Amino acid sequence: MRYSDDLALAHLLADLADTMALERYQSIDLVVTTKPDNTPVTDADRAVENAIRSMLAKHRPDDGLLGEEFGSDISGAKRYWVIDPIDGTKNFMRGVPTWACLIALVEVSDDGVQEVVVGIASSPALSRRWFASCCAGAFVSFNGVVRKLAVSAVGSLSDASIAYSDFNGFGDRLGPFNELLTQAWRTRGIGDFWSHMLVAEGAVDVAIEPSLAVWDMAALDIIVREAGGRFTNIAGEPGPFAGSGVSTNGVLHEDVIAKLNP
Repeated sequence: MRYSDDLALAHLLADLADTMALERYQSIDLVVTTKPDNTPVTDADRAVENAIRSMLAKHRPDDGLLGEEFGSDISGAKRYWVIDPIDGTKNFMRGVPTWACLIALVEVSDDGVQEVVVGIASSPALSRRWFASCCAGAFVSFNGVVRKLAVSAVGSLSDASIAYSDFNGFGDRLGPFNELLTQAWRTRGIGDFWSHMLVAEGAVDVAIEPSLAVWDMAALDIIVREAGGRFTNIAGEPGPFAGSGVSTNGVLHEDVIAKLNP
């Protein structure tokens, strides 16, 4: 596989992140502060990202790096890593086990087109790790057992299960979003990375989040795509670079995008 070495390194980074984050999970001395954008950050978020940065500096010194907590150094880079040390920080700080380290590798073509080629979403409190690399399929490891992922074949919204985080951030699309939910067979506010990983597993058919950063989505994008699904923003633009995330089994995608943009 073309990206086998990069994927192997991403697993090592995820191993490190899992160990460090689990040590701080549910600890009584967890330090929580507020960032300028009014979102919370813990000492665990910062420590994990620093550790990943140090390992990448050793093993991939020529690659760029974009991290949630400490910014980016990707100017002119043909390859760069995207790190969210703890996706689901609010869950992490409250003792909810739905959180993960998200690691992705992006390649930039000569004409500036960006593509995620490696992705890992590692959720040690759920005993799960999802991973994928370009043209090699997507997989999940659950308690050490690895299986290949495939999205569902559900072809009608009336038979579909839709996952989302909450109702914030939709703006003028909140009405169409609510109308979409009423047409579905089942809806659940699962949220964050897990909604999209359930799409990749075929357990959920659609996942929608209206306001996300690239580090929230990069790893999820390739995992969903390699499982046979589609990942775009709410406007239907492919990839994790445009501020929102919609993942589907592919069959339902055009219908979902159309209903979100009446």
